[in-house]
Amino acid sequence: MKTKYAIVFIFIVALVIIEKESNILSRVSDKLTQRQTPLQTSSTPLYENDTTQNVLTEDQESREEEAMGNYNASDRHKHILLMATTRSGSSFVGEFFNQHGGNMFYLFEPLWHIERMLSDTADSGNVTGLTEMYRDVLQGLFLCDFSSLEKYISPAPQDHVTAALFRRESSSSLCETSVCSPIVKDVFERYHCRSRRCGPLNLTLAAESCLSKKHHAIKTVRVRQLDTLRSLVEDPRLDVTVIQLVRDPRAVLASRMVAFSAQYQTWNSWAQEGDVPEDVEQVKRFKGTCDQIRMSAELGLGQPGWLKRRYMLVRYEDIAHFPMQKAEEMYKFTGIPFSTQAKNWILKNTQTTRGASGVYSTQKNSSEQAEKWRFRIPFKLAQVVQKLCGPTMKMFGYKFVDSETALLNRSLSLLEERQFDFSQG
Repeated sequence: MKTKYAIVFIFIVALVIIEKESNILSRVSDKLTQRQTPLQTSSTPLYENDTTQNVLTEDQESREEEAMGNYNASDRHKHILLMATTRSGSSFVGEFFNQHGGNMFYLFEPLWHIERMLSDTADSGNVTGLTEMYRDVLQGLFLCDFSSLEKYISPAPQDHVTAALFRRESSSSLCETSVCSPIVKDVFERYHCRSRRCGPLNLTLAAESCLSKKHHAIKTVRVRQLDTLRSLVEDPRLDVTVIQLVRDPRAVLASRMVAFSAQYQTWNSWAQEGDVPEDVEQVKRFKGTCDQIRMSAELGLGQPGWLKRRYMLVRYEDIAHFPMQKAEEMYKFTGIPFSTQAKNWILKNTQTTRGASGVYSTQKNSSEQAEKWRFRIPFKLAQVVQKLCGPTMKMFGYKFVDSETALLNRSLSLLEERQFDFSQG
């Protein structure tokens, strides 16, 4: 008899879960349909805030929340694409938006799945096809439609559930209780949700969470050229701002040589054994990346009609030295209120004296971090990068060094003061 009751109980629970999933799918479908209506443009004044260097009090937070509630553009969904290259500080800068709080849905490198799936196929060399895939997936994710991403996740999700989403834990939105599957959620409801407690990610719940947020941000190092994003920026359903993050290419190479030592060991060999051959694939690729960064910046700063008020260029070094000021500028440009939670995260994580927990850590003394590369890269390689990336370095205000002494002299700044005009239009 007990067995019979147990079976009946399990059957009822299963029906409840199925009904809940069905309701969620219905709500997601309804909201996605609503998103097909083009958004109206707006020229509302931007929210301004205090950049105090102290943790904000509850009274200050209350006043700020009241101001945010009266913010004229609060009903509009805004979309931020943080566009960078590998080892340019994008994970750190992405946290400025990831830590915004309840109104922000942030995704960390979703395009990784496309690159991984195509890396061993014939299509991996089809640049045009790849950029179209990137653009289409970004468009879907900004609209909270995960179906475009699902087909690239391996192993394939089952019933929209996956345990294979890349760096899920790097997105606060995907570690909230609301995206935990119902059974696991019941077990761990008294805890903050973490990927290790939530189990596999339910992409249906993730879509619903995305739709509940006013603003969406995606960080990627896989979009190579700004012009490939035109149709995404011009999509009337979206309100996209592209923030291009750049860094001294000498620092980028030094960081890659630490983070990806196996792939970059030949650079060390070249520095010790002889000249760097400029006609080998690795060197050509590095130069090509520099050229793409420069061409994208030239396009963005040229302010064509489709990018007016939608493109911002920031240097990692400026952010590292003035994190609160630069974060405020980015929030102001995007038209999103600079939240108390984001401010406090920046205060806590840019002045730490503790040792970083690895090459992917976002807890650092940011101003010191910006100069470490000078002691990690051989002078010979710094010279090579200056030759390969000279026009790019000049455009962004990175000073050349002509000796090892100059490279190691931290009192000698290698950064020109530079203002990038992206506010007109």
